[in-house]
Amino acid sequence: MARVTSMPADDMTCGWFHLSKSRRAKPRHSGATQARWVVVGAGFTGLAAARQLALNFPDDEIVLIEAQEVGFGSSGRNAGFAIDLPHDIGAEDYIGEIETARTSLRLNLAGQTILRSLVDAHQIDCQLRASGKYQAAIEERGIAVLDAYRRGLDKLGQPYEMINGQDLPAHIGTSFYRKALFTPGTVLIQPAALVKGLADSLPPNVTLYENTPITDVEYGERTVLGHANGRITADKLILANNAFGMRFGFLQGTMLPIFTYGSLTRVLTEDEQAALGGKSFWGVIPADPFGTTLRRTHDNRLFVRNSFSFNPDGRSRQKYLDRFVSRHRDSFERRFPMLPGVEFEYTWGGSLALSRNHMGFFGQLAPNVYGALCCNGLGVTRGTVTGTLLADWLAGQRNDLIDFLLSSPPPNPNPPEPFLSMGVNLNLRWGQYRAGREA
Repeated sequence: MARVTSMPADDMTCGWFHLSKSRRAKPRHSGATQARWVVVGAGFTGLAAARQLALNFPDDEIVLIEAQEVGFGSSGRNAGFAIDLPHDIGAEDYIGEIETARTSLRLNLAGQTILRSLVDAHQIDCQLRASGKYQAAIEERGIAVLDAYRRGLDKLGQPYEMINGQDLPAHIGTSFYRKALFTPGTVLIQPAALVKGLADSLPPNVTLYENTPITDVEYGERTVLGHANGRITADKLILANNAFGMRFGFLQGTMLPIFTYGSLTRVLTEDEQAALGGKSFWGVIPADPFGTTLRRTHDNRLFVRNSFSFNPDGRSRQKYLDRFVSRHRDSFERRFPMLPGVEFEYTWGGSLALSRNHMGFFGQLAPNVYGALCCNGLGVTRGTVTGTLLADWLAGQRNDLIDFLLSSPPPNPNPPEPFLSMGVNLNLRWGQYRAGREA
């Protein structure tokens, strides 16, 4: 029997969660349950896998286990960008090998299509809008990134618009940036609202248990999952819990639980909206990966995200919230000097599962144990599509996207501790310093 040594523990101050429609959480699991299929993790990947398993095996009961409340964890804490385009930060033009980029584009578009269809079919109120995104820069190095990415998009045959700084206030209000690359295919969402809606519209043969953290696992012909109030025995186990998959004994030392931090303002008054100007709904990502992400939301709030920490156990740390909210304030004031009295109402952190080679895992982990893990910051689209395709593969289906995922290399091993933490923390500090005014 293996002990699960760390379980999710996120902070209580996620604005997306508190501002989305409240719901009654499903009961905790108790007692003894046996099921053919058990999925661990009710984020985008696990919800997609459970839904598709239920459709592929309508006579089977699917058990879906969530350690916290649905929408409270990582999937409800991201910036809400469902991005279509590949963005290979290791490639000179951010596109890389063209056939791989085309397949990545197809995967992301498939994830978007799945989500759109579910939002429409179940009338999920998550402010989903095909608004595109602005990738903006102020530093010379950031301008060079935009020019390189433009060349990559030309190679990939994807549309874009390059917008000079003097024209940007008509788009996003602020005159802070010197240039932006607008791409039309990104969909913006309220992530916690979407995750909650997906959970409440699962097929009837899916049983969801919330607030049920797994504490121990026994692998064998069948997998036995233990927790404080009972046990769940699975014929087949699917792990969709990203970096916490390492705590279940798989891909150990390959994923990096990196936390990033966001703040959301109060609602802007009508006078403040007029002072800001620009469009009423937009999203900005930074040219530098260590820079600041911005959004103007459907209810006229402004969202700021920057700053990173490496939390090896995948659990939130209050000290980082206290430290980084001042960075958010500084970033906000430099971008929005016309809004001096606008305070933050919420500040929170959320984790990303990253790997050093920017690869995830898809396929079989052990006999009767499978996983779709490590989305590398693309959890909305990539988690949705990989969860769906994993369930299709387990039903005996094959296509070129499944074959691509099965043949892709897994995440690279990390150096051992203490060198890992020393290296990651140094890289994070250097990257945030090097971002300069992009931060």
